Amino acid sequence: MTTVTRQYGVRPVMSKAIAALLLSVTAAFAEPVTIAAMGDSLTQGYGLQAEQGFVPQMQAWLERNGAEVTLINAGVSGDTTAGGLARAAWTLTPEVDAMIVALGGNDMLRGIDPASSKENLAGILQAAVDQDVDVLLIGMQAPGNFGPEYKAAFDGMYAELADQYDALLAPSFLEGLGSVDPAEVQGLIQADGIHPNAKGVALIVDVLGPYVLELIAQSKGD
Repeated sequence: MTTVTRQYGVRPVMSKAIAALLLSVTAAFAEPVTIAAMGDSLTQGYGLQAEQGFVPQMQAWLERNGAEVTLINAGVSGDTTAGGLARAAWTLTPEVDAMIVALGGNDMLRGIDPASSKENLAGILQAAVDQDVDVLLIGMQAPGNFGPEYKAAFDGMYAELADQYDALLAPSFLEGLGSVDPAEVQGLIQADGIHPNAKGVALIVDVLGPYVLELIAQSKGD
């Protein structure tokens, strides 16, 4: 009887210890993730009311899908990959757990050599690696009028970099718009013919949201 009493006397203590461990693990995974969204005017929300931009719409989408996350708008209108590299160190503050990198569109519009853009993006990704920050790299595509060699080099650099730096990859920022034909996306683009309107941003977010959820899961699993 004494042995039985001792066995049952120990079990509640063990149960409390296990419960405490499970609670601590659950709490760790429930902690909000802070993500810096580094990009250009597409990320910054050019021409839109504050709540209509990419970052606030993505924040709302993620919350609707159960994510505990804080998105920091690190988009700068007109920014290039060189500009992103120059500010990578101070964007990666200690509270940043993960980063979205959506740069390259302005490089392409200026006809910058893709080799230079690729080198700059590599520098940003290396800075993230050095800070143990997970990255979602979002690609862009060059139009055909730059020539097939330029387009192949520009379009292909994103997948190559994602593979090299073990980053998540979303093939195209504008995939949610569904077409590269301006006539077909007229109702989704602002009057400048370049930047998506609020409705266009919502479609973009619907496509990119699952990639960001994967980024959050990866960050919490590290």
